[in-house]
This record gives sequence, structure tokens and C-alpha cells, in this order.
Amino acid sequence: MDVGAGVDPARIGERVIVDPVLRPTGANDQFGYFGSERDGAFADFATVPAANALKIVTGLSDAEIASFPCSYSAAENMLTRAGVGPGESVIVTGASGGVGLAAVQLAKRRRAKVIAVASRSKAAVVSSLGADRILERDTALVSALGQESVDVVIDVVGGAQFPDLLRILHRGGRYAVAGAIAGPLVELDLRTLYLKDLRMLGCTFFEPQVFKNLVGYIERGEISPVVSATYPLSEIVTAQRDFLGKSRAGKIVLTLG
Repeated sequence: MDVGAGVDPARIGERVIVDPVLRPTGANDQFGYFGSERDGAFADFATVPAANALKIVTGLSDAEIASFPCSYSAAENMLTRAGVGPGESVIVTGASGGVGLAAVQLAKRRRAKVIAVASRSKAAVVSSLGADRILERDTALVSALGQESVDVVIDVVGGAQFPDLLRILHRGGRYAVAGAIAGPLVELDLRTLYLKDLRMLGCTFFEPQVFKNLVGYIERGEISPVVSATYPLSEIVTAQRDFLGKSRAGKIVLTLG
């Protein structure tokens, strides 16, 4: 372990968590993501800018800490951009996946009322994290909830259910999206968007404070990791097959050693 030029050597030995968003530092730089534009997500050793390695003080295990950065930062970014507040009703699609489970926890932390859309086989896990109501994935949302019944949609699914997600939003409601696992091409009636004064928010890169807030939540025990399985790095192929099987709720973590 070492530090680069201009970084305090006293940081060596710190326990850190990596903010995965690589922000521009020069005029010709672009946003990037750890594990995509910078290698290291599946490695014994990696480098990141010092600003991206945030000190964390917690009794959680390394595997538990590793379950937070990507999914929880994506979820917190959507909730932050949508301005979710106490007492608001929020529907979370894909609620049994990594981002969805994080969104359920983080929305409850904001004292929102959470409706989670998840498969029946994973409903117990989603419920244990605070969801007030759980709907199965193929539920007809307008029939189940009614027109203009929620304040915020947190979506990682997209697909054929998209029009109903806008129909169930209150006038002036907010729709935040950071995924399209059911299909990226959706049907949008522009009249629904403008007549209801909706706000639509695409969410990928986030401000540094979003991740700093997340570290605080972890240190204060306000959110919990959901690790469904761990594999040593040498068994990454098995881990990837497990991931593609979509039978688990929560995160699969690769460990070193």
C-alpha cells in the first residue's frame, strides 16, 4: 500500500471506502466510474484518486463495507435528486436488487412511506428492510394503487410498466431513473408529462456530498448491508454465474485471500 505524490503518508493504514465516481480534474477530463473507466473492481490491488478514498470508522466487515458503494450511492443519488422527504410516498421498482434494496432502506431513513415492487420469492427480505407495502412485479399499478397516488418513483426497471409509473404519480410528482433492466425503450405520452407538471430525472453521476452522506449513514448505523453471498476472487466465474441466476436478494461480494 502506498500513496501518490501530494498525498499525506499518514493515510497509509486507514480503512477506506471508495466513492466510485471519478470526477474531472482538468479541462479535458470526463466523468468516469471505478471498474469501468478505471480498472480495479476485480483486482487484488487498485489505485483511486485520494479524494475518492474516504475514511470510514465502522465495525462492519470488509465484505459488508464492499456491498455499499455502487448500489447505495446510485439509490441515494436518485432520492437526493428527487428531494424525497418525510411522509412522502415512494414506489421503488426492482426492489429486491442491489439498488432497489438500497433505495428501500434509504427512503425509510428519510421517513418516507415505501411501496416496493419485487418478486414474491424475495418479498421477505424487502419487507425486513422497511417496505410498507410490497407489490409483485406484474401487478397492474393503477388498479392496485390508483391514479395520482404516489409522490416519487424510483425506477431501475423501465420496460412496459413505465406508462403506469407516470400515471400513479401525483401532479408535480418526480420520476428518477438509474436503470432499465426490463427494457430501455418505453412509451411516453407527453401529455401525461406536461399536464401533470412532472419532473423526470436521469441519475448516474452524483455530487461528492452524496457519498459523504452515505459514509455518515453507515458509521451511525442508519443503514445495513445486505450481503447474500461471498466468493473468493479466484472463484469469480462461479460468482458471476450466481449473479446471472438472479436468485438472490442483495449483493454478491468477492473477497481477497
